[in-house]
Amino acid sequence: MLLHSAMSYRIIFWGNSLHCSTIFSMQKKAIRIKEGCGNTVLCRHLFKKLKMLTLASQCLLSFLMFVIQNKNLFVTNIENHNVDTRKLINLYLPQTNLTIYQKGAYYSGIKIFNNLPMEIKNVADNFKKSEIALKQFLYTYSFCILEEYFNQS
Repeated sequence: MLLHSAMSYRIIFWGNSLHCSTIFSMQKKAIRIKEGCGNTVLCRHLFKKLKMLTLASQCLLSFLMFVIQNKNLFVTNIENHNVDTRKLINLYLPQTNLTIYQKGAYYSGIKIFNNLPMEIKNVADNFKKSEIALKQFLYTYSFCILEEYFNQS
């Protein structure tokens, strides 16, 4: 689908922008047209049925693949300090007050990676396995907004 390729191009740079809700509305409209549904039909099950990622899920996948491909740019908590905690496998999240930095690919990628379920974090060293596990996870949940991802348990 042409919309999907245009939407996912460099999404890690604009995925946190204010225009995401408009783009997601266009994506839902395209899905409804493709499936021949009316405007009142909820799209979450259509995304799952078609095995397509929502805008938020595509954004999550892009951030996570960026982190996994560039693991050498990130520091884990175990490398940063010697205290034995349950979050040693998490990436170290630097302290910052600048919103522009917090919305950037590096900081957002760390936050998103740290919120992953443990079974996906454990395969993060294997690119292919992690990509398959991530896609399966994102197809299952079909997140419509990033806050849904951060609120899932």
